[in-house]
Amino acid sequence: MVRSLRFLLLVTVLGAASGAAPVEAAPAYLVDADWLAEHIDDDNLVLLEVRYHPHRYFTVGHIPGAVQVQRFKDLGDNTASPLMRFPSKDAFQATLRRWGVNDDSTLVLYDDARTALASRLYFLLALYGFPMEQVKVLNGGTVEWSAFNALSQEPVERAPGNFTLKDADADLLVEWTDVYDDVVSRRDPGVVLLDARPHDMYTGEVIRHSISGGHIPGALNVVSLDGTDAQAQTWLGDEALAALYQDIPKDRRIYVYCHDGFRMSLAWMQLRHLGYADVRLYNGGWSHWGNTLTLPVVEGAAPLDDDFAL
Repeated sequence: MVRSLRFLLLVTVLGAASGAAPVEAAPAYLVDADWLAEHIDDDNLVLLEVRYHPHRYFTVGHIPGAVQVQRFKDLGDNTASPLMRFPSKDAFQATLRRWGVNDDSTLVLYDDARTALASRLYFLLALYGFPMEQVKVLNGGTVEWSAFNALSQEPVERAPGNFTLKDADADLLVEWTDVYDDVVSRRDPGVVLLDARPHDMYTGEVIRHSISGGHIPGALNVVSLDGTDAQAQTWLGDEALAALYQDIPKDRRIYVYCHDGFRMSLAWMQLRHLGYADVRLYNGGWSHWGNTLTLPVVEGAAPLDDDFAL
């Protein structure tokens, strides 16, 4: 059965009454299908769907009123290499306006991938100064909604919006030169490098989306998707999330990467929710580092191999 936030809150109340350890509340921006059903007809609501396979917006269907987000074209830099570098302010602003986003819009983001895809859109909104109190994420995505509600196959077009973005917040991103300087070269003790990919990609056992396998020297591996329920596609509670990141000190600057920019965005959301103050995403991630043959790579389960452990 799909878990909803309402259910989690009920368990919290009952647990407190019985003396049991309470279930931690989810982030305020996570909403459930009941909340969305109540607000779906609000005049200023803009519903945005990011599917792993974008054609399913039409073939499987989408939540009624949802605008299609094409995860690569709309959320990356179409002229860069790799494609999933962050889009420019002007390009992303044009995309938001095409979706019908205005100054007073409330955005609801959802996907079919345990919020990993929606998190990329959430991060870009934060990066370019969108008022984040106006952004919600449907916890459980299409699984949560379709359990009791119908999907639509009718495409949605909205009147153009007028929202104006700000310049990118430089404190939310890093380039490969920062990673190479701070982590690989100087071993800055104030910086922790986090690899959010699956463990078999971190070790190099599986090579996907790149020429090289393995990880950046010094990177720790925390799989951000492990902070979600694979069946219900909902976030785990704070206690489980804190346990997932227990080896990452809160008083450090955290650099995060994955292979194409989605899992690292989920890690960014999880870490910020847990109270990590300085979390920055590697613009390009492993799709850049792992395809640049001159940059060093470590294979295996340890952050450093013999060459870099000296």
